[in-house]
Amino acid sequence: MTRNDTIAGTVLGAAMVATALIAGAFYIFACAVMPALARSDDRVFVDVMRDINDVIQNPVFLLGFLGALVLTGVSAWQLRDRPYRWWVWGALVAYGLAFLVTVAFNIPLNNGLTEAGAPGALREEFEDPWVAWNVVRAVSSTVAVGCLGRALVGYGRSASLGRSESLGPSGR
Repeated sequence: MTRNDTIAGTVLGAAMVATALIAGAFYIFACAVMPALARSDDRVFVDVMRDINDVIQNPVFLLGFLGALVLTGVSAWQLRDRPYRWWVWGALVAYGLAFLVTVAFNIPLNNGLTEAGAPGALREEFEDPWVAWNVVRAVSSTVAVGCLGRALVGYGRSASLGRSESLGPSGR
């Protein structure tokens, strides 16, 4: 295995970790945060979502959110000649969809909550579409994690084949 192979494997692994972290964030919103907030009154719902939207804009989250896209893209380029490349490209498309949904739908909905207005009216405009788009990005980013996992299996197999071929038939 060459140094470039090791770097490509590291980038692929980092892409999977970053994507899994973001998929987990979207998943927890779908399974816990939004169902819990659905039980609250309009004022609490709007105030909590405003607070979440404020604190989630931090370097750690942005590193994962942007890093997942960039690392997967770099990995797709690095592994473009490998037989498992289609799994990485599939992950890039799936996570790209989650990224696009976030930028095109969820963030504008978040921004709408910052405007003045009655909490009930703000919630009415926000809740159902935001939850629906969050499910799309949760599923899409989870598909990306699965694709990256499959690519890592392919990488591992090719790395072990490369080692056994370089060691010779006896494995030494």
